[in-house]
Amino acid sequence: MTPEPRLADGAASAEINSGSGPRASLAERGWNGPSGKGKPPIRVTLDMVAQAVGGIVIGDGTTEITGVAGIREAREGELTFLAHPRYEPYLEQTRASAVIVADDHRALGKPLIQNPNPYLAFLNAVRFFQGEEERPAPGIHPSAVVAPEAFVDATATVGPNAVVEAGARVGPLAWIGPGCYIGKGVSIGPETRLHPNVTVLEECVLGSRVLVHSGTVIGSDGFGFVRDGEIYRKLPQVGNVVIEDDVELGACVTIDRATMGTTRIGAGSKIDNLVQIAHNVQIGRSCIIVAQVGISGSTTVGDNAVLAGQVGVVGHIEIGAGAQVGAKSGVSKSVKPGERVFGYPALPVRQAKRIEASLRHLPELIQTIRGLKRRVEELEGKKPSP
Repeated sequence: MTPEPRLADGAASAEINSGSGPRASLAERGWNGPSGKGKPPIRVTLDMVAQAVGGIVIGDGTTEITGVAGIREAREGELTFLAHPRYEPYLEQTRASAVIVADDHRALGKPLIQNPNPYLAFLNAVRFFQGEEERPAPGIHPSAVVAPEAFVDATATVGPNAVVEAGARVGPLAWIGPGCYIGKGVSIGPETRLHPNVTVLEECVLGSRVLVHSGTVIGSDGFGFVRDGEIYRKLPQVGNVVIEDDVELGACVTIDRATMGTTRIGAGSKIDNLVQIAHNVQIGRSCIIVAQVGISGSTTVGDNAVLAGQVGVVGHIEIGAGAQVGAKSGVSKSVKPGERVFGYPALPVRQAKRIEASLRHLPELIQTIRGLKRRVEELEGKKPSP
């Protein structure tokens, strides 16, 4: 008789917030919680929203707010925000009933919530109205295949048609979506969520509160081959991948396992869709890597670095902490900490912009040089070149 997969004791699960704090005082003032997706809009006052997001109301705090929206799409009754000067012109046009702005922003003809970080305040306002996504009940779906030697915490959720192999561990409050594959010896940390059809291959480790979107593959083989006469021999890839706490991986990200050792994504880093990270790459903490970036093997990216869309990085170099690489750049050598580079090959931003500006005038410069050349030949008594 096949034994059942082990479930952890319920006492081992993490505590859930009891709801104390600001939310309790809002309830006392008549707010019954967020509407959530597909529910009728809730109606609260601007004062109540300001309390939830940590802001100061300028104007009528009793203004009724039914939801949140972008500055161009907002309708009457909704709250919007201004976080970038380029959107200033829309302030006169928006139909929003109130606006979240910075502390030093000028007065408008609408009620305001002032906050030092309007974008973050708006994010909190969205959460205030939408609430947390409803998660399925803990447990293993009947169609999931979980090896008897796997360990699934009693508070975790394993969705339909998911596979959890022998020796894998799924931690408290983890959420494994439909169709996911969890390989042998994989560790999934507390409160980590895998959207449908994520693949985590053998011996890889995901920390706490990691969020992985659909189609991502963690732990595929690195691209390593050795030439042997007329053929290529595959180099065994025996390392793993470690994803530290609070990392988010977009859809269809591929992170290759190390040839030996570990490919690592540092805590708090955010990686956009369609990014390729090769074997033995080391990504620091709180990095931003935007869509379609490719990082070749054994490259190190320091803490708080930013790689914009479609950046390509060669292998075996270092991108320093806090460095910024502009979109579509090709990085062929190491970048100093805090340096901003752009272009192909990537150069310091000021130098790259000068080169780019010069290239735009290249046809005129060629004509000027040809004219000067003909003039010199005339002065020297030579027959001018065509």
